[in-house]
Amino acid sequence: MSRSTPTAASESRFSHRLDALQQLAQDVLLHAGKQGASACEVDISEGFGQSVTVRRGEVETIEYNRDKGISVSVYLGQRKGHASTSDFSAAAWRETVDAALNIARFTAADPCAGLPDRDLLAIGTQNLPDLDLYHPWLLSVEAAVDLARRCEQAAFAVDPQISNSEGATVSIQEGQFISANSLGFMGGYPTSRHYLSCSVIAGENENMQRDDWYVTARDPLAISSPESIGKLAARRAVSRLGARKVKTCQVPVLFEAPLASSLIGSFVHAVSGGSLYRKTSFLVDSLGKRVFSKRMQISERPHLPGGLASSYFDSDGVATQAREVITDGRLQGYFLSVYSARKLGMQSSGNAGGCHNLIVHPGKRDLHGLLRKMGRGLLVTELLGHGINYVTGDYSRGAAGYWIEGGEIKYPVEGVTIAGNLRDMFRNIAAIGNDVLVRGSKQVGSILVEQMKVAGD
Repeated sequence: MSRSTPTAASESRFSHRLDALQQLAQDVLLHAGKQGASACEVDISEGFGQSVTVRRGEVETIEYNRDKGISVSVYLGQRKGHASTSDFSAAAWRETVDAALNIARFTAADPCAGLPDRDLLAIGTQNLPDLDLYHPWLLSVEAAVDLARRCEQAAFAVDPQISNSEGATVSIQEGQFISANSLGFMGGYPTSRHYLSCSVIAGENENMQRDDWYVTARDPLAISSPESIGKLAARRAVSRLGARKVKTCQVPVLFEAPLASSLIGSFVHAVSGGSLYRKTSFLVDSLGKRVFSKRMQISERPHLPGGLASSYFDSDGVATQAREVITDGRLQGYFLSVYSARKLGMQSSGNAGGCHNLIVHPGKRDLHGLLRKMGRGLLVTELLGHGINYVTGDYSRGAAGYWIEGGEIKYPVEGVTIAGNLRDMFRNIAAIGNDVLVRGSKQVGSILVEQMKVAGD
């Protein structure tokens, strides 16, 4: 694996220089103003990717993608119009601006529409330290095939019960963008995100189980060896053989780290602006109130070097800030864009487009320590379905994992449903593991919930 400096690589690997995109953004804003727009914002992006999948030692797919686009929003007072194009020619982007203006003329005024207040904007981010978000992976197709084969071969070598494969994939994704508006904000940079994954099947005929593992990172040097990823995927699949149901019961449930992030994602959804002003959340008017157990601490750190969700500004151009979201279980702040903040009579939290490196502070126990603390219950390693009602907080999802007795795994479990209410589940979190897994915008270890209903036989 190799890489070069971000500036040099971005100049050679993209179709346009970043300063050319900056000039294009400036031209779009200028044209919109001349055509009568009272305000304008523009996003310009381009990206490319390469994905190679090997299955049973043979190359199954080689995929390339190359995309680009210009997205323009214009305002006539508080009437908004939006249009986009994938054509960077002057004629095309001028037509796009004109189309957005025509839409705005026939759109009803919205008192909450408009650009952010200027003092909220992240102006001057070019003078801030580089967030280390771009690491090109100069990987040929042949080298990618070799990595994928090594990954899959390592999986098959773990156990003769590994009977089939859904493939090993090596993916490269790189892009760059510029966001700008007519209040003087302009920012953007190149980014990368790569991953290596493996999915295999254990067993034969009616007794088959599948499992997978993957690692994703901005820097390819941070991706685990293909052999370690393949071996872990295989061990997980083999360990699920002989799965059975359990009798319906009320027991503690431990969400493995890869799934624990979905619980935090449900929390983010419930306290995000759209859910709050539409009153479609069970956590409406929860600011300052205890929504988690007292042991829960959640921080947002937008400026982590190399973070998968790091940025100095959000999709509105609002400056991001490090903050405490949950302190001793109490909610300290919502996730708001400019529009949703205005609907709520509040100020943007810099979260247009989502959260930025949400970190759940870990406890002292690893996964085995959490199992011992739980004693008896269900370790969940797979969730099925989308049975969440965000208005009431009711939670019901199909699950698979392992039955725990005496703090040890006894046998694999499948075909059960776990049910509860998110309000109660959050407040009854008994422990957070230190087995933190970073795969996206949320960083969290395994989460132990004191009591849930497990519906089986």
